[in-house]
This record gives sequence, structure tokens and C-alpha cells, in this order.
Amino acid sequence: MLIRYKKSFEKIAMGLMSFMPTEKELKKLQQSMRDYEEKENWQLFLLKEDDIIGLIGIELEEDSFTIQHISVIPSHRGQGFGKKMVVELTQTYPNKAVKTTQYTTAFIEKCDLNEDECSD
Repeated sequence: MLIRYKKSFEKIAMGLMSFMPTEKELKKLQQSMRDYEEKENWQLFLLKEDDIIGLIGIELEEDSFTIQHISVIPSHRGQGFGKKMVVELTQTYPNKAVKTTQYTTAFIEKCDLNEDECSD
């Protein structure tokens, strides 16, 4: 189940986001977190199963959303949780097209959203 980010989840969110190649430097990571906290059209969600195991961050636009960040803790990768987050967002925003960045495109291409499997 996707839950909206709130400040009390900051440490776990930063840990998950640090798995993204673009977020290796602390200053960049902190700026990304500020973007999600301060920009109204930037939304951050956490995937909660028994524990929080994934993160997906999007930038909402009028007719689409762009996946800026997506991450699953290493011990839960390859089990479809990344795809699950994308599918839940497409259900949350059914009339919006899904876009990606140069850093999220390869993952989303692996997640053929019409198939049952995705390597995350």
C-alpha cells in the first residue's frame, strides 16, 4: 500500500532515496527531500507492506506525472514491488500519462505495465 510521505518518515525516505544514482551526495539528497516537502506538485510516496520497503517520487503535471525517484530496499528487489508502486500511482491518477527521467526510464521500461513481472 502506498502512503504519502510525512516528515516523521524522513530518515527512511532518505535511506531509500540514497539508492538512486543521482542521490549519492548528501547535499543533493537533502535538496531532493526539500523539493518533496516544499513544492506542491512534487509528491513522495512510501510503499508499506509489513515495513516500509520502497519509495516513489513524482512531479505532477496537468495531464501527466513524471517519476523522479523510485527505489526498493535491496532485500526486496526482484519481487515486483517497484511495479506495484507504479501501478498504484496509475490507479491514483488514472487520467495522467506516466513519464520518466533519464534515471527512471530504464527501470520503467523493464516494467511492462501490461505484464505480470518486473525486475526491480
